[in-house]
Amino acid sequence: MAIDPSMEPMLETFIYESNTLLEQLDEILLESEKSKDLSKDSINEVFRIMHTIKGSSAMMEFNGISSLAHAIEDVFFILRDDNTKMNGVGEALFDVLFEASDFLKDEIESVQNSAEATQDPNEMIAELERLAAIMKGEAPPSEKKQEQPVKEEQLAEPSSDSCRVRIHFEEGCQMENIRAFMLMTQLKDLCDEISSVPANPESDASLCSEIVKNGFIIDFKPASQEEEVLRTIENSVNIKAYEVLTKGAGEASSNETVSQSVSLHENSKSEAKQAEHKKADDAKGSLPSASKAKQSLVSVNQSKVDQLMDLVGELVTTESMVVGNPDLNGLALDNFHKSARELRKLTDELRDVVMSIRMVPLSGLFQRMNRIVRDMCKKLDKEVDLVTEGGDTEVDKTINDAIGDPFMHMIRNALDHAIELPEERIAAGKPEKGRVTISAKNMGGEIVINISDDGRGLDKRAILEKARNNDILTKPENEYTDKEIFGLIMLPGFSTNKQVTEYSGRGVGMDVVRKNVENVGGTISIDSKAGEGTVFTIKIPLTLAIVDGMEIAMGGSIYTLPITSIKQSFKVTQDQVIYDTDGTEMIMLRGECFPLIRLHRLFNAHTDVTNLEDGIVIQIESGDNVACIFADELLGQQQVVVKPFPNFIGKYELKKLGLSGCTILGDGSISLILDANSMLNIH
Repeated sequence: MAIDPSMEPMLETFIYESNTLLEQLDEILLESEKSKDLSKDSINEVFRIMHTIKGSSAMMEFNGISSLAHAIEDVFFILRDDNTKMNGVGEALFDVLFEASDFLKDEIESVQNSAEATQDPNEMIAELERLAAIMKGEAPPSEKKQEQPVKEEQLAEPSSDSCRVRIHFEEGCQMENIRAFMLMTQLKDLCDEISSVPANPESDASLCSEIVKNGFIIDFKPASQEEEVLRTIENSVNIKAYEVLTKGAGEASSNETVSQSVSLHENSKSEAKQAEHKKADDAKGSLPSASKAKQSLVSVNQSKVDQLMDLVGELVTTESMVVGNPDLNGLALDNFHKSARELRKLTDELRDVVMSIRMVPLSGLFQRMNRIVRDMCKKLDKEVDLVTEGGDTEVDKTINDAIGDPFMHMIRNALDHAIELPEERIAAGKPEKGRVTISAKNMGGEIVINISDDGRGLDKRAILEKARNNDILTKPENEYTDKEIFGLIMLPGFSTNKQVTEYSGRGVGMDVVRKNVENVGGTISIDSKAGEGTVFTIKIPLTLAIVDGMEIAMGGSIYTLPITSIKQSFKVTQDQVIYDTDGTEMIMLRGECFPLIRLHRLFNAHTDVTNLEDGIVIQIESGDNVACIFADELLGQQQVVVKPFPNFIGKYELKKLGLSGCTILGDGSISLILDANSMLNIH
């Protein structure tokens, strides 16, 4: 069912808030399952999360989400009183909670894509009700019964110390069922027992008409004083009047019907509104509130941040165009240059602030890997600890989103291929429990991420055999180094897995991982030792938007090479040049040989500088690959805004030629940006 048009402005907030809460839920459940215990704080936090999702989804009329959240909340309401009640049902409880978490994520994604949530959670709700009954010491329900609204006369007679109140909401306030639900939530912590007519008002928007016609009836047993409950009702917003139908013991003899009607006038309503926030906080009782730090955060649509980044990029380009305007050449402009330096300082600061806004910690990505490890361990009968280090390291959100799938695939590979079964590990003299480690650290202009395991390691013979059978070897086998052999697994279609499993063998291999990493300007390399484990090292830039580059002249053109790709630059003499058996030019540098890439030959461009001693050689690196490029001269360092190639020339696959994009220089001309990784792959 599509949402009410009046709710559409709230949809984005609902999606963002729900996704954030579900990430928190997974984190709590993973830690709790690992410790085999739910602490009081964890119970309260899960209760708060479910309470919030239940209320917001009910308001949006996503009844499946609301009903499931309500069922989980009921379980944790029991645990709030006594967390030992989960003894004996812990494993089953965690299983259904993780299943419910996946269901809620899928529904939120469906809402995001189509504004609809249509899946049926009744099977999970029935399991939660069964577990709740066991925890309460009751016989589990044989089947889930659909709750139907009952008339007032159908209510059981209240006990001697309970009270019954009929509540009327203000005319035209709308969403009476949600307001009734929110009132019940406020009163829950003030009562030992509480029920209502209609029951579970948030579950069905059609109950609004019934509440408007008959009022909302609450039957409660106060935890302390009845007046405190009535005071909360009186001070709640959008309540026009309430009628006390039955008072508890001590208030009226023998539960006599008193029909005390209280009409809330404008002055009392004004006071109620002033006290609204205080009463809401009081009614939440032990529900933990969000940290004070979160109250200072503002959620902003990512498209606005992207637009701001684009504007800053244009500002950086324009500033370079103004300062580098050729009309200023030869003029004595001391004051202008002083102002230009101040403008550059402010532009740099603005760029840094905007880039920092786009930065997100890797901890969220690491946390998602925890869930994958947990699920795979249960299905593969393996025991694995996931250790994360450097989760506070930040990268651009675009990059963070892009590397999620490669991370997921590598973690799955580690558990499916690398980590042995417990009995194999014991036989090999290893700890029964395997270990996968993800570490991240900031190294200058790039982030270095290692994903390692202590599994069986890569089998070089099996890799070479597979490569030979697939006819993808490009030189004699005995000439391949270990790292080159390991790199073969990242070629398209390569897989050493002999069996198709749920997690691998579906045609998506390490070649896709490498492609995704390279798409964000990153590199990936592999190191492994048989019987000890494997390490994948990923290097990715902090951001793709603005980079520090070195301008290089070649012929009549200017190229830009990112500073992070440069190891050093130097002049060479002819005696440093040697040739391999294929006739490839090599530069001998401190006892090592590196292939030489002449830019004018690579791009088939004319230049007068062809003698090596007249130009400049720049040593570049990408991952473990190193080479040298030859150009006319270095022009100097310049901060540039990376622009993608226009669509009409994208079909020429310029990346395969060693180009990753373009930028606008200070004089308005265009400079092509060199891609070290692509050039090294070519050679």
